Amino acid sequence: MRGQCKYCETLLQEDSERVFRTPAGEAVGRPLERFLSSRLATLVREHAQQQEARIENPSVWVPEGFAGRRSDGEEFPVEATLSSTEASRKRLHTVILRDVEERQKAEALLRKLELENVYLQEEIRQELRFGELVGTSPAMHAVFEQIEQVAATDSTVLITGETGTGKELVARAIHQRGERRSKVLVKVNCAALPSGLIESELFGHEKGAFTGALHRKIGRFELANDGTIFLDEIGDLPLELQSKLLRVLQEGELERVGGTSSIPIRVRVIAATNQVLQRAIEEGRFRPDLYYRLNVFPLRLPALRERRKDIPILARHFVMKHGLRLKKKVERIPKAVLAAFEAYSWPGNVRELENVVERAMILSRGSDLEVGQWFRELDARPGAPGLEVGTLDALQRSHIVAALERTGWRMSGKRGAATLLGLKPTTLHARMKKLGIRRNP
Repeated sequence: MRGQCKYCETLLQEDSERVFRTPAGEAVGRPLERFLSSRLATLVREHAQQQEARIENPSVWVPEGFAGRRSDGEEFPVEATLSSTEASRKRLHTVILRDVEERQKAEALLRKLELENVYLQEEIRQELRFGELVGTSPAMHAVFEQIEQVAATDSTVLITGETGTGKELVARAIHQRGERRSKVLVKVNCAALPSGLIESELFGHEKGAFTGALHRKIGRFELANDGTIFLDEIGDLPLELQSKLLRVLQEGELERVGGTSSIPIRVRVIAATNQVLQRAIEEGRFRPDLYYRLNVFPLRLPALRERRKDIPILARHFVMKHGLRLKKKVERIPKAVLAAFEAYSWPGNVRELENVVERAMILSRGSDLEVGQWFRELDARPGAPGLEVGTLDALQRSHIVAALERTGWRMSGKRGAATLLGLKPTTLHARMKKLGIRRNP
């Protein structure tokens, strides 16, 4: 088989210059084996010999694993079809080569992307293993560890933190990781219930207990029996209800409004507040005995300004979340936008960040997340903290809090915040006192 065969001429005329990196004129007339790897040349030779011997095997497909050879000696992956035919009492042998290098590269890239997708899915699963709670900062890792510790118990949990820090998400994560996960999680916003109906909403009422009570009603506690009840904004519960709630928690039973018999209940209680309950106790707005009953396992959520490291990952999480719902493909958050996000003090915490990202996605016109003058004007609102680039005290406070969060609020020692900041522990303590820095319970 030599290059002047009809097959060689056709092939070389069409694409040999690109595939074999040689001018067609120079290739014609050269032995065909010159363009095949030794393994493939051997296979072609054996096939031709079999056909000359009239062994029935008119066509052979050669899968991947063989190689062609370019004019410079470089080998490249090919598929081949070997066939024979008889014309004018002559047996002609044809070799059709298909360059599969680009396809193999594409398939390798696809496999790589599939592996990356599996990895990213696992990473997202790890990041979202606590529902929609997202964060990699030391402060959030401490929260995740506390969730793991308390979820396996039936202990009462008191979640504290500013508005918008995700207290309900923490309550849901605790419930979903506990033994009651298959039971109901009943949520009650104590601040949203009308004062005259709170008792009935919590504990239920009997028919005729008051005007308008036309039927017996099951309260939220009964509804949550064997499950979990989440009492949000517990600090807004009226004093007269606090004593009744305390009795339910202590005795494990309740009475419906207008009822005469006690109903045993088995409910896990998770409470949350954005208030400082010790201050409410001092002001006579909250019962200390109820506080101690609720504060079995205190869990404080850090404000977003205390975990600025999480702002980029939170922003990307919200871009993905709202991109599906809004049917908008925002692929990148510019560094300038992230810098603006990290500089802002976020008085509304994670909830405000999510709202800002959603608004930005609605207004973005391309693949980049865009924020305009409307975001820069947020700090101009009456009473808004604004960007923390003002006083030196504000910068010092933010820096010290970040160091304390990073060291788990350890002040002294080799791994303490004082060492991290390059200060003496006594100096750090004095500055904390001056700046009003203290660890919330």
